[in-house]
Amino acid sequence: MERITVQTTPIEGQKPGTSGLRKKTNVFMALHFLENFVQAIFTGIGGVAGKTLVLGGDGRYFNDRAAQVILRMAAAQDCAKIIVGRDALMSTPAASNMIRIRKTDGGIIMSASHNPGGPKEDFGVKFNTPNGGPAPEEVTNRIFEATKVIESYDIMQAQDVDLSQIGETSLGDMAIEVVDPVADYAALMEKLFDFGAIAALFESGFRIRFDAMHAITGPYAKSILEDRLGAPAGSVVNAVPSPDFGGGHPDPNPIWAKDLMDIMYGADAPDFGAASDGDGDRNMIVGKSAYVTPSDSLALLAANAHLAPGYSEGLAGVARSMPTSGAVDRVAAKRGLDCYETPTGWKFFGNLLDAGRATLCGEESAGTGSDHVREKDGLWAVLLWLNILAKTGKSVQQMLDDHWAEFGRNYYSRHDYEGVDNAAAEGLMDALRARFSTLPGQSFAGRTVASADEFSYDDPVDGSHSAGQGIRIGFEGGGRVVFRLSGTGTVGATLRVYLEDLCEDSAEMHKDPQEALADIIAAADAIAGIRERTGRDGPDVRT
Repeated sequence: MERITVQTTPIEGQKPGTSGLRKKTNVFMALHFLENFVQAIFTGIGGVAGKTLVLGGDGRYFNDRAAQVILRMAAAQDCAKIIVGRDALMSTPAASNMIRIRKTDGGIIMSASHNPGGPKEDFGVKFNTPNGGPAPEEVTNRIFEATKVIESYDIMQAQDVDLSQIGETSLGDMAIEVVDPVADYAALMEKLFDFGAIAALFESGFRIRFDAMHAITGPYAKSILEDRLGAPAGSVVNAVPSPDFGGGHPDPNPIWAKDLMDIMYGADAPDFGAASDGDGDRNMIVGKSAYVTPSDSLALLAANAHLAPGYSEGLAGVARSMPTSGAVDRVAAKRGLDCYETPTGWKFFGNLLDAGRATLCGEESAGTGSDHVREKDGLWAVLLWLNILAKTGKSVQQMLDDHWAEFGRNYYSRHDYEGVDNAAAEGLMDALRARFSTLPGQSFAGRTVASADEFSYDDPVDGSHSAGQGIRIGFEGGGRVVFRLSGTGTVGATLRVYLEDLCEDSAEMHKDPQEALADIIAAADAIAGIRERTGRDGPDVRT
């Protein structure tokens, strides 16, 4: 075992976002690339000497090899201890919980979230801070600056560490604790939810199908839903994490979780269906022939969270990302709760959660969470839904009907145009910005524009200002369109178009969302020239 210094060159331009750095797997596997970025993280956080970190990943291709590199680099740079999930596995919310309960100096999570995995697909690495949440911009900026000047990194020459057995080991002077990645997370869930009521629900014959999508949530869902709560064996499917997610796309939406949707809309549908993503932080909820949009799910959970023990004393407030529908705003207004509209990115919720200003948070891209950790949490959302259903005795569709009757329905959809030429996507956004002052008062597809702007945010906790967070077009009558370019892909740009309209007429609350939003969809295309500028006849994904 020997500590060596490897000479290298900068990786300028590899700027991490709040979800870390995501690239094609073969990029991370290239000579020095992973090592350089890990060294940039170490440098950006002031070194790892004497520190304790958490390490885990979603099990995608290269997860096991990357973990060994990170361990050898940490040991060579005098890290005191690494707490690592067995086989280098740990869901993102479980890693956040581990960082918090062990009071570590942060953690490194190996994941590209809901992106596909495999030798030709995606890999990612991110750093979470001691509060358990994604690194804020000041930290990612320091990491980025370090990538520009890196000239060497220290690493141990050593045999692989056996991560298959729970217990204590070491690498040089660094302690390594291999832990059960599920146990502490499951214990937290048992504190938050009425496991007795959920178990009784299953005992009554209530059927569930949880699709883990060959991803990290499988072991967690099997342990909690089947082993602890008594859901019938086989209720959790695709439960073994696979390096390529079974050849699928681990994004819990009706497109990529089509098998689940077909079953839930079939003749012998279970009572409740759910799915989670690659690293376990996203969720999809569906009842018998009843898909629940993430925006509606957040609103319904906010309205009923008090039914779970962990939230029985009420909520301090709620928060949503700007592109998420205003459904939760209507709950907050009726219940007298503070409601925050933030930019996309869980770090903004983290500030509100740390300050005690919000308890529940959510974003339209299937992410929901609370102050129990500092990440969104897919299985947590499923358990809160089950707790609510157990206490009310209602079906998913009944819950939706009652919710819409009380608060109105925010029809909502997101259209994704993936792999769009970067120049074309930027040109579309620039053209919209140039028309802000002229759009109000104009009509498109029968809808009159009331407002046009680009969302910016002044953080009420730390005072930071975030500009350029998405273009908003508001219509008379409450509808709106939001245009954003997403940074979650690795090839080209993804243009996301968010479409919303408010319905308060009970006779009109059960339309297909694409039908209900037809005029908003047409207006969005007419305003932005989507077909003309992207060359696309329609979106790649509708959710």
